[in-house]
Amino acid sequence: HVQLVESGGGLVQPGGSLRLSCATSRFTLDNYNIGWFRQVPGKEREGVSWISRSDRWGYCADSVKGRFTISRDNAKDTVYLQMNSLKPEDTAVYYCAAATRSGSLCGRQAYGDWGQGTQVTVSS
Repeated sequence: HVQLVESGGGLVQPGGSLRLSCATSRFTLDNYNIGWFRQVPGKEREGVSWISRSDRWGYCADSVKGRFTISRDNAKDTVYLQMNSLKPEDTAVYYCAAATRSGSLCGRQAYGDWGQGTQVTVSS
C-alpha cells in the first residue's frame, strides 16, 4: 500500500489561499495517478482534481475550475493542490489518494490508497 500524508490545511478567510501537500516517504509517487478529494459531514466524498503520471491533469468539480491548481514535484515525491480565492463552501476535509485500479480518476473506485485528510476551513 502507498502511505500518503496530507498537510497544509487550516483556517483561512474568504478570498484567501492555501496550498495542500500530499507526500509519501516509502514509495515513488510518480508511479501513480493522484487525486484530491474532499468531504463534508453528511455528504459523499467528491473528487476535486487529479494528475496523471505523465502530468496530464483535470478537474472533477466545476466549482473549483480556475481557482485550484494541481501539480506534482516528482523529485520531492509530493503532489500539491494550490487553492486560491477560497470560499466558505470549500470548507471540507481534503484527502489525496493514489489510483491503484482502473476507472475514472474523478471516481473514488479507482483509488485504493488514501491519506488521513487535512481540514480546510474558510471562514471570516
